[in-house]
Amino acid sequence: MNFHLNFMQFYTILQTILIFSSFFCFILFLYTQFMTLYDTDFDKYLQPNFFTDSQHEGITDFVSQHTQSSQNELAKVLSLYYAVRDGFWYNPNQIRIREEDFRASVQVARSEGHCIDKANILAACARAIGVPSRLGFANVTNHIATEKVEKSLGTNVLVFHGYTELFLNGKWVKATPAFNEKLCKKIGVQPLDFDGENDSIFQQYSPSGDKFMEYLHDYGQFAELPFALMMSEWKRFYPHLFLPTKQHELSLVSN
Repeated sequence: MNFHLNFMQFYTILQTILIFSSFFCFILFLYTQFMTLYDTDFDKYLQPNFFTDSQHEGITDFVSQHTQSSQNELAKVLSLYYAVRDGFWYNPNQIRIREEDFRASVQVARSEGHCIDKANILAACARAIGVPSRLGFANVTNHIATEKVEKSLGTNVLVFHGYTELFLNGKWVKATPAFNEKLCKKIGVQPLDFDGENDSIFQQYSPSGDKFMEYLHDYGQFAELPFALMMSEWKRFYPHLFLPTKQHELSLVSN
């Protein structure tokens, strides 16, 4: 009988702990949502900065070319997403290491770019039409990496893979315009669509069921490209690319 009572007491205590834990998690969730929606410095996601220079003529011209005044906000965002996704060929072989080369106004003048370039262009375009935006970065494994890139990096881990977050209908939504449709068809994966409502991060599997990309580490979201952090992480993961004799192995151009 004593054992039975002790067990029931333990069960009651455990239930109480679980209830309080659930309540605490719920309060923490509400607090996180509140801080996200009512960020005291929310204006930074709308204003141009050195890298996301949304006020530049090159960005505003691109926006004008790919949107119509009659479109609502969501329609404009979707038009810009697909314009960035398919208007610039994804090329990870041209990684520049000057700060100036990471400005959206410089990136939009090219015909190709890597994930960070394209994420920044989309972020700048969004701010140009009054939609808050920020940049997100993560490390991912690329299971269908091109032989050239994997050989140069020495790994199939892509460090500081870039995506965009857009504030639409009262919430942040992830969008990844990196991989253009023609490239996706060439390597046998579905291009990433974006509806403005659901997160669109990366293709986890190819149509045949093989793993394509796998999430490893999230650096978080930023109003402005964290250039110093990005460079330090690249040097930490890819030190051989920054040796004087090998700094151009991946077309790491400095001018």
